[in-house]
Amino acid sequence: MRWGRAARTLVLGGARSGKSGYAERMLSGAAAVDYVACGPAPTADDPEWADRVAQHRARRPTTWTTLETTDVAAVLQRPGSPVLLDCLTTWLARVMDECGVWDGGAEADTALSARIDDLVAAWTATPRRVVAVSNEVGSGIVPSTPSGRRFRDEIGVLNMRVAAGADRVWLTTAGIAQRLR
Repeated sequence: MRWGRAARTLVLGGARSGKSGYAERMLSGAAAVDYVACGPAPTADDPEWADRVAQHRARRPTTWTTLETTDVAAVLQRPGSPVLLDCLTTWLARVMDECGVWDGGAEADTALSARIDDLVAAWTATPRRVVAVSNEVGSGIVPSTPSGRRFRDEIGVLNMRVAAGADRVWLTTAGIAQRLR
């Protein structure tokens, strides 16, 4: 893939659709990559999550640096090697928790909006090559709970905003990637 100047690529897909593996292959030729892991650290309390994290780690080259953070804006704002952001969905879940969205209150919504705005601004202005992964949740069932619907709506809007600032957008289904833009 030719990147040219700074390029931003968004890779969307459902759960276990192959989106992370595809994003990793997009950067496989880079000597070094900052892999931004946004999900929670694995614990013994959740062996399924620990297994997922272990599978992701095993696929990555040893020359890649793992950054476990939700401060994605700070990573994108500084120069450096290409970035693989995996993934916006786990980033949003953690940021909603950090902002206290589930506890209610107008200040939580304001804090969440600010964090999303910061991420989107950093995404559109980054001097780095970056590939972001996110779940496409708009084609699934309507969640039965208000919190599920809120999360689905928030990730849908975040995906649209990130896609709007992306140079390329891919959708993966059953391990097959299809370029949308």
